[in-house]
Amino acid sequence: MSDYKERNENEIFTKVLKAGRRTYFFDVRETKAGDYYLTITESKKNFGENGEATFEKHKIYLYKEDFASFREMFNESTDFIIAQKGEDVISEKHDKDFKSRSFTIESDDEVYD
Repeated sequence: MSDYKERNENEIFTKVLKAGRRTYFFDVRETKAGDYYLTITESKKNFGENGEATFEKHKIYLYKEDFASFREMFNESTDFIIAQKGEDVISEKHDKDFKSRSFTIESDDEVYD
């Protein structure tokens, strides 16, 4: 059986979250023993110098025995962030008036694009 066919045959349920250049896949898969586990994949679209798109992927495998601890730590971490910084996004790149800044090697003067 091909690797592609085997990977897709054990996929039971999928949800997709598109977030700008990133896409998150939440896939429920089946083990050889017939139990389920979750894979969370982050896929980020990048463009090379030639304009060709490539995808950088990172994957987490999460098994049922870890769900409660993972959920607890995830909730604690996200609650901490919201409590400390609120829900508003404060990254410069998310600011509609953001101007890209770069520095020249010869000086520390900022250059705006």
